[in-house]
Amino acid sequence: MKAVLGFEDNDFVVGEGFGVEGICSGELVFTTQMTGYMEALSDPSYHGQILLFTYPLIGNYGVDFHNFQSEKVWARGCVVRELCRAPVAIPRFQDYFRDEGLYGIAGVDTRKITIKIREKGTIRAALIVGNDDEEQAISAAEKVPPISAETYLIPEVSCKSPYHIPGKGGRIAVIDLGIKKNMLVSLRNRDADIYVYPYNATYSEIQVCEPQALLISNGPGDPETAKVAIRTVQQFIGEIPIFGICMGNQITALALGGRTYKMKFGHRGTNQPVRFIEGSIFITTQNHSFAVDGDTLPEGCTISYTNANDGTVEGFMSTDLDITCVQFHPEAHGGPRDTENHYFDMIFRRLL
Repeated sequence: MKAVLGFEDNDFVVGEGFGVEGICSGELVFTTQMTGYMEALSDPSYHGQILLFTYPLIGNYGVDFHNFQSEKVWARGCVVRELCRAPVAIPRFQDYFRDEGLYGIAGVDTRKITIKIREKGTIRAALIVGNDDEEQAISAAEKVPPISAETYLIPEVSCKSPYHIPGKGGRIAVIDLGIKKNMLVSLRNRDADIYVYPYNATYSEIQVCEPQALLISNGPGDPETAKVAIRTVQQFIGEIPIFGICMGNQITALALGGRTYKMKFGHRGTNQPVRFIEGSIFITTQNHSFAVDGDTLPEGCTISYTNANDGTVEGFMSTDLDITCVQFHPEAHGGPRDTENHYFDMIFRRLL
């Protein structure tokens, strides 16, 4: 089955389609992880994007449902160099895409496309499976709205109503902006009493559970679109400990009066090096297009983590306000476990 991936810059590549026939479009981004392809595809933060894997062989261990980070694949499309035809487990990656009505393209030069994204920045793209009409693909790519403050993706990935995960430990309220499953698993493993709220939960609604701490999750798109969450976090500042992960880091910065910005091509993968303020280096999982402008954080905030590759802010803290946020994903799926205990044990200690 033919397929074509068209770019907004009037370029295109032709390859082998997998999944179902049809068209999808979004911002084209790449991830450098070598394993955990289903964890990435099922991460709600990829909503609105077509995901390219830089690792050349995808699907060699089939589809591992146990490690899905949500109930389904959120990436709008998938780009790979080579599909494994005989994985060690079933279902096969390509069969799952067909059964679930998803779109993919294989047999293209993912290295060349990655270099294009690194040089030009995140690219709007369209993937057509079932034909190789490059003009249609390029035209569709040109019409893709960039992910910005006008692109509101969070309501589609957040829970629809509050729910409770009982535990005998401290009570923590979680604002779900598109939360990865393993964040809740990490809290549950520490016996936290968890109350999860949708993206538009207000301060008064969350206060009903009398939380001892507040956690703001990851999510897709521009953090400035999460206006209700920003306002809610503002009202909790100074009352209880606040923790933010990925978009939660950005939301908390905005709630404090800081600013965020869109990166050239973002950080995605399970091998991102982060330097802790004490000097140690963690290897982390990341998935974000936006970052916090450290120069705009208010007095009393300390940049506690920085990216060892480009120096961007990977987390900040305020001792006076009891805020500890990270841009990376400490829940460790899929990727190294360097920061899982480091961060979640910190939350657990505050709940004692």
